[in-house]
Amino acid sequence: MTLNSIIIDSGKIISKFIFDMIFFPFWWYTRGFFNIIVWSKNFLGQRLKSTGLLVWVKNIFTPMYGQHDWAGILISFLTRSMQIVFRSGIMLFWLIFVFLVVFLWLTAPAYILFQLMYQFNLLKAI
Repeated sequence: MTLNSIIIDSGKIISKFIFDMIFFPFWWYTRGFFNIIVWSKNFLGQRLKSTGLLVWVKNIFTPMYGQHDWAGILISFLTRSMQIVFRSGIMLFWLIFVFLVVFLWLTAPAYILFQLMYQFNLLKAI
């Protein structure tokens, strides 16, 4: 390997590194944020399927086990209502989790930059 090719390759690596450092915030808040939104939608869709919440809501007035008397209808309605409340609580937990992930995604670069400036004593007032 000649010295000329080492210099050229080193220049390419350094220029690519500088370009990536400059482009990173644009990617983080555009394409990266879009990817997080798509992930959030897919994640919540999977959690909705796994809880079966929509199936319980759809069948809330359907008697269980084919019992069409008043006691069967009332017991089925109360059972499904309790299941819907419980499963809605689980979905609320996952919804809060996803909002937290998106919030952390948006605030992480600013927090990291603040911490770096603080550790290098660039923030004299604080």
